[in-house]
Amino acid sequence: MTTSTSSTWTGMLPVDDTALAVTDTGGPGIPVIYLNGQFATQGYWRRVIADLGTGWRHITYDERARGRKSKRSADYSFEAAVRDVDAVLAARGVHRALLVGWSYGAFVGAHWASRHPERALGAVLVDGAQPYDWLDEAMERRIRTMFRRMGWFLPLLRPTGLTPRMTADQMADSNIELGKLGRERELGAVLDAVTVPVRYVLASGTSFGSKGDEQERIRAGLDQVFERNPNIRLSAKVASNHGAILRKDFHAVAEAVREVAALDRAGC
Repeated sequence: MTTSTSSTWTGMLPVDDTALAVTDTGGPGIPVIYLNGQFATQGYWRRVIADLGTGWRHITYDERARGRKSKRSADYSFEAAVRDVDAVLAARGVHRALLVGWSYGAFVGAHWASRHPERALGAVLVDGAQPYDWLDEAMERRIRTMFRRMGWFLPLLRPTGLTPRMTADQMADSNIELGKLGRERELGAVLDAVTVPVRYVLASGTSFGSKGDEQERIRAGLDQVFERNPNIRLSAKVASNHGAILRKDFHAVAEAVREVAALDRAGC
């Protein structure tokens, strides 16, 4: 059973050895929980939330060591990120929610929906959670080199909330772990097990750190998923790239949320 609140709540939620900055708009509408990109913040969702309007209950939060307020942790693993979804929903009295995840958050949303079909109204996955074997030893070295090169200026941006309070090695570890989880045999099995409505909104072109057509080849990994699982469909393929999709094509994301909610109401 979901507990409804009548006003917006903003505060810190203690979880394990850390605390997360959470905002819950409250109200009787369908609860929507937004799952951020790997090092992004809840502010990225503001245009999607504005497009959907006040008829929904919007729940956003900053993951461990992200944003201006969420605290550091000894555990930045993917499993910790999935557990944090449970913690946020439990703290806000929400039993069943619609998940919306971008990039890293799409992986979190896919796993959570697959594990908790009775609690997931459905999911909208934005340019993430695409099964593809892109990680090899050369790519691991490239990732570690990239983050170590950025290590000198990342601390300068931490007070703004634009970069996480994580070391370059911790950020690289998180990225490499995601590459392993995204392998076709790993993520493909997770998506094949999904029994709730899932809609993808895909970007075009490159993403930060990608080269050539790497990103488009990764997105193409979804074609077989769409064929195997009728619950999973493409809602939109938009013109903006990975980093700009929530800023430029927020309406497509909001429309996918409406689509999933309508399927739930129709009992599909």
